[in-house]
Amino acid sequence: MSLIGKEVQPFAAKAFHNGEFIDVTEENFKGQWSVVCFYPADFTFVCPTELGDLQDQYAALKELGVEVYSVSTDTHFTHKAWHDHSEAISKIEYIMVGDPSQKLSRNFDVLNEEEGLADRGTFIIDPDGVVQAVEINAGGIGRDASTLVNKIKAAQYVRNNPGEVCPAKWQEGGETLKPSLDLVGKI
Repeated sequence: MSLIGKEVQPFAAKAFHNGEFIDVTEENFKGQWSVVCFYPADFTFVCPTELGDLQDQYAALKELGVEVYSVSTDTHFTHKAWHDHSEAISKIEYIMVGDPSQKLSRNFDVLNEEEGLADRGTFIIDPDGVVQAVEINAGGIGRDASTLVNKIKAAQYVRNNPGEVCPAKWQEGGETLKPSLDLVGKI
């Protein structure tokens, strides 16, 4: 079942952010755009490359009014330890959510039940707390965070311009489409 168009389900979790432990709930995803990036586990191999790449895009995402949340089934304590001991992870400025109960991973349908770990899932959530985009990769396939900037810009454009849609490879300032009878069979 697709999560597109669905509101984020209630949850409560602990997170590590800027040297502190904080509480995170579904309410954090309301009032601003959010990116939630699930990954299997701390202290692994592909995960730090992805989270480092996400940090490289963090300033651009913040300029768009987006907050970023990384999530694994590790605890917030493990996130702090990883942040304190990994050169790549020590640069992370966004929120690192712990999901040892696996509730959040289940809510987003990315939990690998056999392993007890989250799949590589990326979710774009609008200011109403509604999922607008989903990307899920197999464990061995890392994601490219640079694609998030354009996806967010497209999602924000569509939200702010009802009746218009963004075609493939749309870039900010590019032409959009207005679905109508006149376009049927002409694209």
